[in-house]
Amino acid sequence: MKAIPEAGLAPRILTLANQKGGVGKTTTAINLATALAAIGERVLIVDLDPQGNASTGLGISRQDREISAYDLLVGEATVAGAAVMTSVPNVAIVPSTMDLLGVELTIASQADRAFRLRDAFKRLGELTINGSPVSYILIDCPPSLNLLTVNALVAADAVLVPLQCEFFALEGLSQLLQTIEQIRSTLNPRLSIQGVVMTMFDKRNNLSEQVLQDVRQEMGSLVYDTVIPRNVRLSEAPSYGKPALLYDLKCAGSQAYLRLATEVIRRERHLNAA
Repeated sequence: MKAIPEAGLAPRILTLANQKGGVGKTTTAINLATALAAIGERVLIVDLDPQGNASTGLGISRQDREISAYDLLVGEATVAGAAVMTSVPNVAIVPSTMDLLGVELTIASQADRAFRLRDAFKRLGELTINGSPVSYILIDCPPSLNLLTVNALVAADAVLVPLQCEFFALEGLSQLLQTIEQIRSTLNPRLSIQGVVMTMFDKRNNLSEQVLQDVRQEMGSLVYDTVIPRNVRLSEAPSYGKPALLYDLKCAGSQAYLRLATEVIRRERHLNAA
């Protein structure tokens, strides 16, 4: 990671959030980053989940996480100092360690506790990927609405919500939308919802189709056209320390994430033009 003066436009910062676990947040973060990189973007993932699955899924072993997102939040490291290149071309990651479990206790009494990540990103110009500035930052949140998630929402331009095609999907969504609205009205007025991506869709299952229809009815055009299928290759890939797109490009899951990346960029361009 070389230090160079800030160049070009500021990167778009997208936070992947849902307080429910097992909805495909990390799978989406890893594979969306890989798909964005495949179409020419330079992507930084910030792994804010103490479980560290995004770091593991991109092949970053625990021994290689000397500096982590914890150091970033407590002010002991810069983004450029914490980021490591992954085996995926044009994708870097600020890895996670279990230290993140203690970050709330460490910074809880600080007045700027909700702004730590946002402030760290202000010095982002030092970070380059293959000599060029970062164009997208994807933040992978823990499955809860804690101080880590608040930091991610305060630092973000927009939220991308992965939602599993299951019965209680909408129930959890309303709580998340309330949190996003609270943060928008108090801490980050520019925060918007980039979109809702439906994951683990099983076309053999009537319930999946019903949930998809219900969410589209409730959220309208915020729901991406692309739906991520339930796919064996998607769930196998992390155990090899690879995104599904490198593990099996032709599988249905990989192809869906490529389509999602195209859709995300199309929405971004639409926002820029507006």
